[in-house]
Amino acid sequence: MTVIGGYLGAGKTTLVNQLLRQAAGRRLAVLVNDFGELPIDEDLIENRDGDTLALAGGCVCCSFGSDLVEALRRLAERRPWPARLLLEASGVALPRAIAATVSLIADYANDGIVVLADARTVLQQAADPYLGDTIKRQLREAGLILATKTDLIDAAARARVHAWLEDYAPVLECERGRVALELLAGSMPPPREPSWSAGKPHPAYTAVSIADLGACDLALLASALRDPALGILRAKGILEDGAGVVSALHLVAGEVEWTPTPATDAGRLVCIGLRDRIDEARIRALAASCTRA
Repeated sequence: MTVIGGYLGAGKTTLVNQLLRQAAGRRLAVLVNDFGELPIDEDLIENRDGDTLALAGGCVCCSFGSDLVEALRRLAERRPWPARLLLEASGVALPRAIAATVSLIADYANDGIVVLADARTVLQQAADPYLGDTIKRQLREAGLILATKTDLIDAAARARVHAWLEDYAPVLECERGRVALELLAGSMPPPREPSWSAGKPHPAYTAVSIADLGACDLALLASALRDPALGILRAKGILEDGAGVVSALHLVAGEVEWTPTPATDAGRLVCIGLRDRIDEARIRALAASCTRA
């Protein structure tokens, strides 16, 4: 089993989907907190059954919600067994605590902790008095660091980020999640005691979830969500515009990206931020104001 960690917006979703695409007959299992938080690409999904997705090539994806141990036990009962498990941690989780939880189940062997770091923002986030502790602790727990989005910065910044990350763990640069699955195996750091339970949310963070939004003015919504006064660190959504076109929203570090998606369950938005800084009431009001009558 390989734990995939990293801060909000570092690129974990993109990595997992790329790894599934290169499975090539190898049976992979993926565990995620919630399908809405880490959407598997629609063209990889063959069918859905409750909290399980059957994926192309004999792979499977399961949602563990708040009960990781029970999900691991259910997965171990499947036949045939997958060759490898990819466990995607939430953006504010400490990956070593998750690895410690997995070690409680006899059917699994920990084989790697991979932490993703957004090369554009990691230095700024690590220096932030509110975010820095989480960022640095995640990096310290890595056996391998994937520096993502390095193609979006210049050569000097790229070298500076790479050198800084190497103080924590070996570094691979990774663009658009393109990295060989074999490179992630065997990257377990030396063992030590986890600092908090994997089954509990990080107390400093909270999520504002909005469901059943109608058709939206997407440009207006994107502009509104970028307001730093809202306290949003990361936002994801599946939203429909006035013409009936469905798009996926990704917001991180104040930058918004819209990508086409074949998803049909539009009208969902999740915003994540520090518990004492995110303005839930204003976020909900802004989302409603961008909804077309």
